[in-house]
Amino acid sequence: MEQEKRRSQRDYSLAFKLNVVEQVEKGEMTYKQAQKRYGIQGRSTVLVWCRKHGLQDWTQPRGPSKRRAQMSNKPTKPLTPEQRIKELERQLKDEKLKSALFEKVIDIMRDEHGVSVKKRAGAICSGEVQGLSIQKACHHIGMSRQAFYKRCQREQDLAHQAYAVVKLVQPIRLRQPRIGTRKLHSLLGSSFAGTDLKVGRDRLFHILRQARMLVQPQRAYHKTTDSHHRFRRHPNLLKAGPAQVVPTGPEQVWVADITYLPTRGKFVYLSLVTDAWSRKIVGYHVHGSLQTEEVSQALKMALRERHGSTPVIHHSDRGIQYCSTYYQDIHRRHGLVCSMTDGYDCYQNALAERVNGILKGEFLLNRPADLPQAAKMVAQSVRIYNQERPHTALKYKTPDAVHRASLLQ
Repeated sequence: MEQEKRRSQRDYSLAFKLNVVEQVEKGEMTYKQAQKRYGIQGRSTVLVWCRKHGLQDWTQPRGPSKRRAQMSNKPTKPLTPEQRIKELERQLKDEKLKSALFEKVIDIMRDEHGVSVKKRAGAICSGEVQGLSIQKACHHIGMSRQAFYKRCQREQDLAHQAYAVVKLVQPIRLRQPRIGTRKLHSLLGSSFAGTDLKVGRDRLFHILRQARMLVQPQRAYHKTTDSHHRFRRHPNLLKAGPAQVVPTGPEQVWVADITYLPTRGKFVYLSLVTDAWSRKIVGYHVHGSLQTEEVSQALKMALRERHGSTPVIHHSDRGIQYCSTYYQDIHRRHGLVCSMTDGYDCYQNALAERVNGILKGEFLLNRPADLPQAAKMVAQSVRIYNQERPHTALKYKTPDAVHRASLLQ
């Protein structure tokens, strides 16, 4: 059997650690259950994370609570035969009503809700009903013994398959806790090659649903842009129409935006610059204020990583930072062409808004303690987004791979 790969603390991102700690402190699972569910190595790795990043006091050992003393059983008077018969008749009547209720529930699930009970044979295979022979059990559920044994073998094979798939998914979820199932299926394609695993998209959805590993969507809407100011505004060069600019390669159009990041203290802000062709984040900066000098650090980072000297369109909203003289001087010095939305309409800067949502919805899941911790989480998340996360618009390739391949052409 292949030996598991030894992991170090560097394999776990800070965002993932904070997410695990939050689940443990909320009582959703114990730290031992978290280690087993996410495949975290080490006997007390999660406990160390709780002591370092948790909000509760984890310095004291947490053993099982003391059990209450059992009450002494008082001897009871034996029942007479007539009393015993009446008790058995009452129990038989209750069991018949219970059986009729369960049969009615199954009929309603099948007829009104379209839910089929596919694991009827599993109860017999596991031997959960004591004293019930296989022949009688098959008669009760309406199936032959041959079909029963085939069903048991099929369910066993599917269980082994699901276990193998979950073991492949866990290392990916360590790095990208909220990556979608379709992207997971794309990443696992190479892992399935050369093996007996034949798992389609819908089967992968079913396996992750049974393991409670599906990602629940989160929706949020916040207005953070101040468009009412006296500074110069520029036309929208990306707006649909005869003069619309459509990028055909990297470093032709950059989209920029500012979003907020909640911490345990005050808010911090994240400035992003993204290449519209490759979807790669080419510049980012985490800062504690909305000063233009802080916001411009993301653009300066993108300019340092720039390879060519052709004019680049810089598209953003009408925020006061992007319209300021300081920011526009950077445009003039480096030959950037400015483009802005017509007003406060997030759909006119949809790509930048989408990148914000990916980072905050898939990677930055927990509140960092302060600005330095937020900067570390953002750096790790941007690196994973650029180099490891497949993008649907890029035919399930990573932004960094598409960006580098296009520049080499």
